[in-house]
Amino acid sequence: MITLKSPREIELMNESGALLADVHKQLRTFIKPGITSWDIEVFVRDYIESHGGIAAQIGFEGYEYATCCSINNEICHGFPRKKPLANGDLIKVDMCIELKGAVSDSCWAYIVGDSTPEIDHLMEVTRKALYLGIEQATVGNRIGDIGHAIQTYVEGEGLSVVRDFIGHGVGPTIHESPAVPHYGEAGKGLRLKEGMVITIEPMVNTGTWKMKMDPNGWTAYTLDGGLSCQYEHTIAITKEGPKILTSQGEEGTY
Repeated sequence: MITLKSPREIELMNESGALLADVHKQLRTFIKPGITSWDIEVFVRDYIESHGGIAAQIGFEGYEYATCCSINNEICHGFPRKKPLANGDLIKVDMCIELKGAVSDSCWAYIVGDSTPEIDHLMEVTRKALYLGIEQATVGNRIGDIGHAIQTYVEGEGLSVVRDFIGHGVGPTIHESPAVPHYGEAGKGLRLKEGMVITIEPMVNTGTWKMKMDPNGWTAYTLDGGLSCQYEHTIAITKEGPKILTSQGEEGTY
């Protein structure tokens, strides 16, 4: 079932998203060589709770942590752990926040210390793909318009789009209908309506889009060991156009 949100509900989700964006802003300087993803987990949980929020991922379908911290060839749902991050690691930090009953969801990628041209390209393409998808999140467009815009751009840059994990509706829980693939045909799929709130969260790999699962049942890895990157925003479909509810204030126009 797809729940259309009222302007008041979207405003509450925007407040939740603003707190989530603040956490990501803090992580820009917090993440550095030598810290662990467990340090990130503790920092994020403390920051959310000290600002009146709830780390909404904890307990969702049995997940135990406030964050998913996926490193290098981990596509998504990496568990926070106590191994120090090394210079050059690419870490994706995904989290969901509930604030005043409203939910938001966002993932951001960070380079630990020094980058490389390969990682720079991967991050740049993934981030741009997110905003190309957001451009298509308008009333009257279809879900396939989002996926097509992302897929054609990413593959044109010599990279691949993960198929097994996709965007989704948000609210009242962190995973709702509709499904939002980051690949597909323009003009196909569900038509977007005012009041829908969705995530767009392309996961982009340097090699094959195919994946394998960890025995823990959560963490997905690239099948060929290549790097994977992800950026994600929560988006409201409004008559004025797509509204980013998890904006970090640096997106500019798109």
